[in-house]
Amino acid sequence: MPANLYAMGAIALWALLASLGVSLRHVPPFLLTGLALLIGSVLALPFVARDRSPWRIPASTLALGVYGLFGFHFLLFIALRMAPPVEANLVNYLWPLLMVVLAPLFLKGVQLRPLHLIAAVLGFSGAAVAILGASSSATSALWSWGYLPALASAFIWASYSLLTQRVPPFSTAAVGLFGLVSGLLSLLCHWALEPQASLSTQDWLLIAAMGLGPLGAAFFLWDKALKLGDARQIGILSYITPLASTALLMLASGKPLSWSIALAAAMITGAAVLGTRGP
Repeated sequence: MPANLYAMGAIALWALLASLGVSLRHVPPFLLTGLALLIGSVLALPFVARDRSPWRIPASTLALGVYGLFGFHFLLFIALRMAPPVEANLVNYLWPLLMVVLAPLFLKGVQLRPLHLIAAVLGFSGAAVAILGASSSATSALWSWGYLPALASAFIWASYSLLTQRVPPFSTAAVGLFGLVSGLLSLLCHWALEPQASLSTQDWLLIAAMGLGPLGAAFFLWDKALKLGDARQIGILSYITPLASTALLMLASGKPLSWSIALAAAMITGAAVLGTRGP
């Protein structure tokens, strides 16, 4: 199915985000996000140069795009600062589950079948096994207020993904405008909230890779997938992201793949098979 192929392309690029982020962990997060989003928006320029109509969209559609791209990253960064990063990241990965559960509320004619719900819960369980199993520190059972912005960021990405199918149809190239405005807002947050930083040539190369991939092309592929496919199935497939991301991080750091990765792979693969069966 073409939609699932586009979704898998976005997922493959997002799987690289954590490894790139580790290499750039010394760069202030809003600066990193702002620069990467601006670089990613450049991918839309060839389409806009030929015809400016892709960026002639209603203000409400632009607001939705900024809500998704900027709001998601803004709240996620707050969560990672206020809560233990592993647990906050896990809470944030509720967004695929929310995509499945909320689809009937946001999209007309979409019903939630028990099979989809079972697959979504199984996928989230697999993500939890992958993330927590790879954590080098013991997880904390203590409540942190940082979990609230992590949950809010998950809701924002799930609702943005679904609401793009409710607004007037727009070209996928318009995602470049979403990234441009969101990148400028991120840089404004950097100026207001973060210390200034100097970047090396290697930093710029890695930021360019991040912008062209996980914070660029991935968003265009994701939008194309949502326009063509079933949001419930795409949400379930998205649980491959934390699994692949965690596995790549372990390989990059020289750690052997653990039993938790194998178990998570089995659970997420099972969820994907269940979720893509039937209407």
